[in-house]
Amino acid sequence: MSKKLFNKNERTLLANNPNVLRVSEKSITYADAFKRVFIDQYLLGRTPREIFEANGFDVEMLGIKRVEQSADRWKKAYDKDGIIGLADSRKEAALRPLKPTLSPDEIIAQQEAKIKLLEAQLEYVKKLDRSERRLLANGENLGKSERFELIQGAIEQGYTRMTGFLCELLDVSRSGYYNYLLSAGKREERMRRDEQAGALVKKAFHRRGFKKGSRSIKMTLEHEYDTVYNLKRIKRLMNKFNLICPHRRANPYRRMAKATLEHRTVPNELQRDFKKGIPGLALLTDITYLPYGKSQTAYLSTVLDAATGELLAHNFSTTLHLSLATDTVKSLTRQRRLKLHKDAFIHSDQGSHYTSPTYQHLLKMKGLGQSMSRRGNCWDNAPQESFFGHLKDHIKSRNCATLAELEREIHRYIRYYNYHRYQWGRKKMTPVQYRNHLLSAA
Repeated sequence: MSKKLFNKNERTLLANNPNVLRVSEKSITYADAFKRVFIDQYLLGRTPREIFEANGFDVEMLGIKRVEQSADRWKKAYDKDGIIGLADSRKEAALRPLKPTLSPDEIIAQQEAKIKLLEAQLEYVKKLDRSERRLLANGENLGKSERFELIQGAIEQGYTRMTGFLCELLDVSRSGYYNYLLSAGKREERMRRDEQAGALVKKAFHRRGFKKGSRSIKMTLEHEYDTVYNLKRIKRLMNKFNLICPHRRANPYRRMAKATLEHRTVPNELQRDFKKGIPGLALLTDITYLPYGKSQTAYLSTVLDAATGELLAHNFSTTLHLSLATDTVKSLTRQRRLKLHKDAFIHSDQGSHYTSPTYQHLLKMKGLGQSMSRRGNCWDNAPQESFFGHLKDHIKSRNCATLAELEREIHRYIRYYNYHRYQWGRKKMTPVQYRNHLLSAA
């Protein structure tokens, strides 16, 4: 060690260098990262002085002897133990090695246990279905429970004294493995409860022939099975038993693209106030297309009560003639399920059917007002658009070979929607139940 001593100012300068861990009056402790940089640059032919100066050291202040001694010490350590030899030995436990030295027999026994574990992993992967194998191929690891199960299987085959080694191979803790063994009874009980609850969730999922999401399942269980599960439990069971609710894809062709008129002919009286709480007041209408058979297309026109979500009238046609919309209004005024409010009005987009003088004259004759969405804004008629989305989620119209078959499916879904589809935002009631609730409270 050099006998050069550092004064207070020199110690402050050295302490501010990121390559120095500690500095005292007599010595400097360099960072391991700097030692590795030194060796890399030294092997490229640079001198110790150049390396120290390039990394922010004043060699005159350090003393060239101290630099040369450090360089010689690091070169010897690197030649002996490689990069590991550059680590500061004062940070390590020097009394005993980190791992005991294994005998040849112990090494062979560990390798045999490793082979058995790999074979067990291979057998486990073979049992998985195609989707799970694809996940593993993409780099997904086994869950901890599966890894604990593999370790347990290897130990049962006779490798009883290698628990720690097997846990290290599969990157799990020994305490976790022993906790896994102790909780076997709880796991079996939880699996039994899941099987019972899962059977009930499956019934609600397929109830009345239409698949449902977690909230619809929750409401169906409460209303029809007198059972209350929270949403977390239902979602977990749906994932466990692979119950997937259909989701509609975003349509790139906006339905409002057909609103090609330059000006609104009727103001927007609704202003998105869909939940007025008065049945038969605000009525929403629109038209959607339904492809069926090989290349045919049918069109569905509907009228929806904004307050209750109930579908009040609909009309089905293979053409987009004006009668598709006018016949829907006539069907609405003939229905007897709900008496319309004296100030009832129909809200629509700015499509050519609804801006037609014939259509507007018909509404006046029937005593109905009229309101229109802003141009190209589907959110102004959101509940009606939402109904069409749910309809197309559940009815795959292309699977219907004939118009009559498609019409039967439409009628079946509308009845299900009105009388049996519970809605979260309407006190977990069906549209008909919610309509009766509003009328009784009025």
